Amino acid sequence: MSYKERQIVSEELIPENPETAEAEPVKQRKNGLYPGISDELAESMRSGWADTELHGLEPIAQAGYTATRRAALSARFPGERLVVPAGNLRTRSNDTEYAFRASTEYAYLTGDRTQDGVLVLEPVEGGHDATIYLLPRSNRDNGEFWLDGQGELWVGRRHSLGEAEQLLGLPAKDVRELPAALAESTGPVRVVRGHDAGIEAALTDKVTAERDEELRVFLSEARLVKDAFEISELRKACDATARGFEDVVKVLDKAEATSERYIEGTFFLRARVDGNDIGYGSICAAGPHATTLHWVRNDGPVRPGELLLLDAGVETEELYTADVTRTLPVNGSFTPLQRKIYDAVYEAQEAGIAAVKPGAAFRDFHDAAQRVLAEKLVEWGLLGDLTVEKVLELGLQRRWTLHGTGHMLGMDVHDCAAARTEAYVDGVLEPGVCLTVEPGLYFQADDLTVPEEYRGIGVRIEDDILVTEDGNRNLSDTLPRQADEVEAWMAGLKG
Repeated sequence: MSYKERQIVSEELIPENPETAEAEPVKQRKNGLYPGISDELAESMRSGWADTELHGLEPIAQAGYTATRRAALSARFPGERLVVPAGNLRTRSNDTEYAFRASTEYAYLTGDRTQDGVLVLEPVEGGHDATIYLLPRSNRDNGEFWLDGQGELWVGRRHSLGEAEQLLGLPAKDVRELPAALAESTGPVRVVRGHDAGIEAALTDKVTAERDEELRVFLSEARLVKDAFEISELRKACDATARGFEDVVKVLDKAEATSERYIEGTFFLRARVDGNDIGYGSICAAGPHATTLHWVRNDGPVRPGELLLLDAGVETEELYTADVTRTLPVNGSFTPLQRKIYDAVYEAQEAGIAAVKPGAAFRDFHDAAQRVLAEKLVEWGLLGDLTVEKVLELGLQRRWTLHGTGHMLGMDVHDCAAARTEAYVDGVLEPGVCLTVEPGLYFQADDLTVPEEYRGIGVRIEDDILVTEDGNRNLSDTLPRQADEVEAWMAGLKG
């Protein structure tokens, strides 16, 4: 719902009998506000407020980086107006909204995370002039401050336009004036679609889907190589995520008494304390649920003797997320079969991580991990008398490996998703790329092609790997991976 579409929703101010209130002379909207509000109350709410304008604010930490990112965008599309919205609140149910999360493209280019914002790059000779359009402080004269459901009295103070300029290093204007200005604009325009219907409507006759897609693709590919600020944020996200995993291990006994929801809630608390939110829906999959790749219901039992596959990540305040998976024995010790499967996945991940380096093809780490898993499946007799080469040629291992071995990581958990195939999955790794390496083996509970004791066991190990000048660095290496180390780590936390 856009700013202009919001209704006055303060139930406390709606008269008990609107028809009677409308007829009473004292309540005839002389003040231009809601019927039933006296002139005296309206006048009282207009005055008596302290000046809270903030001065001398320091620019946000990434202001220099966002300026560099905007310069690259400007160079790619000279002479064109570029429009990048943050997005609006979305209704969850009736009159409540989901927590707002700014669009990745907008936050990447501005560092701002507030709803309804729009970045506009106006073409000028030699480049672009960038302006950020935001909601200003709530107006106290016309009653917006206390009568609008999104007025500051109800939802909290926002920065003034002047404050925003100091923080973001950008000229700031009132976003409510932007749709009309865009509707009257001339010349070529591109907009990032899918975030603000009002802005898109103002540009209906000025944009094309093909040209707008080129803008989205460029901004996706721009994030393939992370700058120093982004790398720092990803490490921060991984460190917070590691603390969240420690929190979960400490309360596994309580999870056993309740369900996977206890694990989900425990990790979510860490995400909110140490960051902005979870970066994606946490997968807290115990027992046979671990064989369901995207198990996010998290309503099943947690039983000793089974495995817990925890795939979760903290999103930082600057919206960079970790994506880490550990498969843990609920009672602290792997059974011999669990360990055999776990060790196979660990060996595959080691091979995959070793293949991450500058100049390597993106697909190399996947191929390396899949080969190890195929070798194990053949060794265990699950593929008859086929050779490893034949298994890989036919892709038969995929019945139990299911998914690709990793993806780009950043502000989106599956970052850079709009990048062209030749720039991403068919591309070459270079320093600054951050990706996940996450092989797994999943034996479904109803899979009659494997021995009964395998059924219902799922194992995945996932880490966040940064490509460096001379190889790679594991950003999530504070969490143990090798089976003996996992057991010792759990024992130390439970003790």
